[in-house]
Amino acid sequence: MDVVDFIVEGAAHGAGASCAATPSVAFGDISPSRGEIASAFAIVAETAADVPAREALLDRAMGLSRKKKSSERLRRGRRPSEGLAFVARDASGAVTGTVRLWDVVLGEGGRAALLLGPLAVDPTIKNAGIGSALMRHAVTEAARLGHAAILLVGDAPYYERFGFSAEKTGSLAMPGPYERHRLLALELVEDALADARGTLKAAGRKLKVQRLPLAA
Repeated sequence: MDVVDFIVEGAAHGAGASCAATPSVAFGDISPSRGEIASAFAIVAETAADVPAREALLDRAMGLSRKKKSSERLRRGRRPSEGLAFVARDASGAVTGTVRLWDVVLGEGGRAALLLGPLAVDPTIKNAGIGSALMRHAVTEAARLGHAAILLVGDAPYYERFGFSAEKTGSLAMPGPYERHRLLALELVEDALADARGTLKAAGRKLKVQRLPLAA
């Protein structure tokens, strides 16, 4: 799903991954809810070594068209927000889920916010509660790091459970084609989106361009 449909739309670039590998949160034998199956996994900070597995997972879950989505314009050539790129690992250490958040500004010279995506889970185990755990962990960490608001493009019925809605996004826009009713937001600080307006613009750290040495 373009999930942020179950999977938040867009592709991600690996060079901006966090280097920490210590599990930030662990889950074992999750109690089933809404049809979720009990499972065991851990959520950890993404590392550079996770990039191939993450990209392969996104291809399986979202297809190659993920790179054409409007959110990609805000991620292309950028690194995720510091400390806000996570993967879920199963007991064997394999990557079974991913979520990343990106720095944006709301309109020309507007206030800072985060854009969540992509959120994705291995399609073969998508009912194990991993997506919900990744979302809750991402929101908790964003709040802990002092961010004021998170936006995403996704299905309201799924994201409402995490506090997201379109209530305060009516005057905001994505920098490309999107369905307006699917632009959702969550305030981490009260009134952080009051009177927010304009098109979202990328504000994250830029990826370093790898330059090949000149031939002698």
